[in-house]
Amino acid sequence: MTRRELMLLAAFGSFALLAGAFVFQFLGYAPCKLCIWQRWPHGVAIGAGVLVLALGPLVLLGIVGALGALTTAGIGVYHTGVERDWWEGPTSCSGNANALDGLSGADLLSLDAPVDIVMCDEVAWAVAGVSMAAWNAIFSCVLAAIWIIAIRRA
Repeated sequence: MTRRELMLLAAFGSFALLAGAFVFQFLGYAPCKLCIWQRWPHGVAIGAGVLVLALGPLVLLGIVGALGALTTAGIGVYHTGVERDWWEGPTSCSGNANALDGLSGADLLSLDAPVDIVMCDEVAWAVAGVSMAAWNAIFSCVLAAIWIIAIRRA
């Protein structure tokens, strides 16, 4: 495959992963904060692919695409660690009931608080024991490798 074809393949891979995330959301699997964070770098990689179509397979675009794929992979690894209790996640979307000990009764009964918070430390969907965040990390590492191979291709 040529450099251009590899870059477009990797960009399409990000498009497919991002589209898959939106399909899951449409099916009722609301994304958590970390899931949303994982989407943005895919958008960067897709943007790099669009620029490859317009400008050609520039090495700089390959670097941008690879960094996008590596960034979403890193966030996916972090998210997986939060889901598996390897480390703590953002306090706004993970934790346990101990986080409630500083709240008053009025705070707990307030209707002003958001009711649709999706917890980052709970696995909403998994296949073969691997969560969506972990699958994103795995596939994004493959996409980063394709970007890197494209960069090295003459």
